[in-house]
Amino acid sequence: MRLTRRATLAAAALTLLAGFAQAQDQVRIGIAAEPYPPFASPDAAGNWVGWEIEIINAICAAGNLNCVITPVAWDGIIPSLTGNQIDVIMASMSITEDRMQTIDFSDKYYKTPASIVAAIGSDVTPDAGGLEGMILGVQASTTHQDYAQTHFAGSDIRIYQTQDEANQDLVAGRLDAMQLDSTAAADFVATEAGAACCEIVGNVEDDPAILGMGVGAGVRKGEDALREALNAAIAQIIADGTHAEITSRYFSAPIL
Repeated sequence: MRLTRRATLAAAALTLLAGFAQAQDQVRIGIAAEPYPPFASPDAAGNWVGWEIEIINAICAAGNLNCVITPVAWDGIIPSLTGNQIDVIMASMSITEDRMQTIDFSDKYYKTPASIVAAIGSDVTPDAGGLEGMILGVQASTTHQDYAQTHFAGSDIRIYQTQDEANQDLVAGRLDAMQLDSTAAADFVATEAGAACCEIVGNVEDDPAILGMGVGAGVRKGEDALREALNAAIAQIIADGTHAEITSRYFSAPIL
C-alpha cells in the first residue's frame, strides 16, 4: 500500500513538473548571500555548498527545472522576490503568518527547533529567567530576532547582519548567548572555535506564531503554478528517499 502511494505521488509530481518546466526557461532560486552553514555557504572555490543547496538541486532535478542559484542579501530577499529579481526564496525561511501577508509558500521541506548557545559551564537557560540581563545575539530579520524581542525582553538583544558575526562575538566573549536554528547551532559547536568555548544549553519553547510552521520555498503571490510545481517536487524527493539520503550526510536525525 505504501509503495503504491509513493508511486502515485511520484507520478503526479512528474506530471505537474513536466508541464511547468515546459513553460519556464529559467527559475532563479534566491539564497541568502551571507554564509549559513551547514545549509548554504561558499567553498574555497566560491561554489555554494551545503544541505539546502543539495535539496535545491534535487528539487530542480526532479522537476527538470533550469534553476540558477542567485545570492541576495538576507534583509532584502523578500523585496527581491516581489520585485521580480528572483523567482523563489530557498534560504531557510520559516513559514509565518506575517510573511504570508506578502508572499506565498510551498509545503515545508524542513522543520527544526530554535536553540540557545552559551559559554560552557554558564548558568544560562533557554528561557526568560535564564536570559534575564544577558547579552543575547540574534541575526537580523529572522524569526529568532522576533522571538527574542517578544519573549526575552529582559535581555540586552544584539542584532547582527549575519549569523557568522554573532558566532564570532560569542567566541570572543562579547555575547553571553545567542539564539539560532538548532542544526546551525550544532554545526557551530562542532567547529574548533565553537567546541572550545560553547555549548547548546537547550531549545526555546516553541511559538508557531513567531517561529513558523517549518521552512518552505517562498514565491510571489499569484504564482500558483510554480508553488504547486515545487510542492510536487518536494513530495517526490521525500517519497523516493532523496531527502532522507541528503539529510543523512549532514545531520544525525531527520529534520522533517
